[in-house]
Amino acid sequence: MAKLTVLSEEETSIEILVTDANRAFVNSLRRTMIADVPKFAIDQMRIELGVFKDEATGEMYESNYALSDEQLAHRFAMLPIPTFHNDFFFQDECPDCKDMVEDQRGCPSCQIIYTISAAGEEGGRYIMASELNVIGDRRLDIPEAYGSIPLTKLYEGQVLHAYFYAIMGRGRDHSKYSPVSGVTFQARQHGIMNVKTRSKHLFDLNLNITAKDFDKDGKLTDIDKVKLLKNDLNHVGDGTDLQADFNDAITLQDVEGEFIFKFQTDGSMSARTCFVQACKELAGRFSVLSDDFAEAL
Repeated sequence: MAKLTVLSEEETSIEILVTDANRAFVNSLRRTMIADVPKFAIDQMRIELGVFKDEATGEMYESNYALSDEQLAHRFAMLPIPTFHNDFFFQDECPDCKDMVEDQRGCPSCQIIYTISAAGEEGGRYIMASELNVIGDRRLDIPEAYGSIPLTKLYEGQVLHAYFYAIMGRGRDHSKYSPVSGVTFQARQHGIMNVKTRSKHLFDLNLNITAKDFDKDGKLTDIDKVKLLKNDLNHVGDGTDLQADFNDAITLQDVEGEFIFKFQTDGSMSARTCFVQACKELAGRFSVLSDDFAEAL
C-alpha cells in the first residue's frame, strides 16, 4: 500500500512524497485531481439590460460595456468559487431537484447565486471580483486573496447589473470545474558521487552543495539538497566549459517506487481538501471495479 509523507504545505499548495507506489498509481491520482474532484463554478449568468437611474445622484446609466457577453461569462466562470463538498450536491443528485427537468433545477443545496451592481466613472473603472456578492452564506464570498482579479472595465454612463449561478461540476466536463493547476510528479532522486576527484570541479564553484553533504558512501539523499544539486549540475553539464573535465562525476539516480507529487489549487478549496477528495474519488472507483470483477468471476 502506498505511503504518503507531506514535505511542505500551504493553504493552496502541497508537496508530498509517495512511497511504495508506481507511476500508474501516481498518475491516476494526478488525473483524478484534474478531472474528477468536484468543484463549484459559475455556469450561467443573467444580465439586466436597459437604462438605470442612480437614486443617490439622479444620474442615468446604460447597461453597456466593452466586453462581449461571451468574454464576460468566461471571466466570471473561471473565478475560484469556495467549495464545501459536505454541504452541497450535484444538481442531478440533489434531493430536492434531481427529479425536475434540467432547466428547473436549482436550490440552496445545489446552487449558489451571486449578484453584481457596478457603475463606471470618467476615465474608466476596473470592476473587481470582490464586488461580486453572494446571496446567502457569506462563506461563499470570493476569497479575499482573489478579490483583486479584474473582470471588466466600465466608463462613465455604463453599468453592469447581473446575476450569476454557480453549480457543482467536474473538470472532465469543463476546465472551469477543475480545482487544480500545475499538477506534477517526478521520481525521487538521489545524488551519486561517482568520481570524487572530478567532483571538485563542482564544489570549487562554491554554489549550494559541498562534499560534506554526501555521506560516506558518496550518496546525497536529502530531498531539498537534491533539488539544489540539480541546479548546481547545470553549471558543469552540457554546453558548459567544465563539461569535459567534470564528465558526470556526480549523477542523479531515480529511487524505485518513490515519487514527489505536488500541485496548487485555484483557491476554491485548500490543497489538503483537494487531495483528500481525490483519494475518495479514486477509492470509490476502484471499489466499484472490484465489485464488478467479483460479480463477473
